[in-house]
Amino acid sequence: MPRVLLVYYTYTQQSRRVADAWRRRCAREAATFDRAGIDFIDDTRWSERFSRLPLRHAYGDVLGMLPAQVRGATGDIQLPDDVGEGEYDLICIGSPTWFFRPSVPVRSFVESETGGRLLDGKPFAVYVVCRRYWSINLKSVKKLAGKQGGEYVDGTHFVFEGGQIRSLLSLLSYFGKGENRERYLGVKIPPSLLQPDFADEARAFANGLADRLEGAALAGATAA
Repeated sequence: MPRVLLVYYTYTQQSRRVADAWRRRCAREAATFDRAGIDFIDDTRWSERFSRLPLRHAYGDVLGMLPAQVRGATGDIQLPDDVGEGEYDLICIGSPTWFFRPSVPVRSFVESETGGRLLDGKPFAVYVVCRRYWSINLKSVKKLAGKQGGEYVDGTHFVFEGGQIRSLLSLLSYFGKGENRERYLGVKIPPSLLQPDFADEARAFANGLADRLEGAALAGATAA
């Protein structure tokens, strides 16, 4: 059976919703699926602000991450204890978008010793969660994981509800209140959630990856 590892970071739980949709799909197949959320534990710098919802200072806490994002900083992270045990046939990285780029926790995983050990010589895929602009994030993860010896096979993105402005207002409202509200600053806003069809898109993406795994397994068995 193919063994798949999906590693992701989430604060708003949207990256996890994609992981759950994919896991339900894989559960119907003859595959072993390991899901691993990244814990951001760098208490001396940034992670404390993300240990609670709502944020203490919605604007300040978010903007305070901009310098770290611009310089490509990394921090201390933690993965479940059993991650890395045995061999995986595919690594999938779930990357939320912070200021157009991969978040500090995701970048920290990909550049870590554990990330290098998992990715070296292995196929990997990437999914990006974003409000609108996703390509820089995906390309960055693709490049970083490639440097660790991974072989890129596919990538996709999942978008929040609402246009560019209203989705931003919705996100700031959610950060500040810890719940979805109908209005923010007098403006009607959508919920800070992925678009309703995200689960169908996630399953289609998983189907394509599963087909690749099955094809690779068949080719390997034929060669043997």
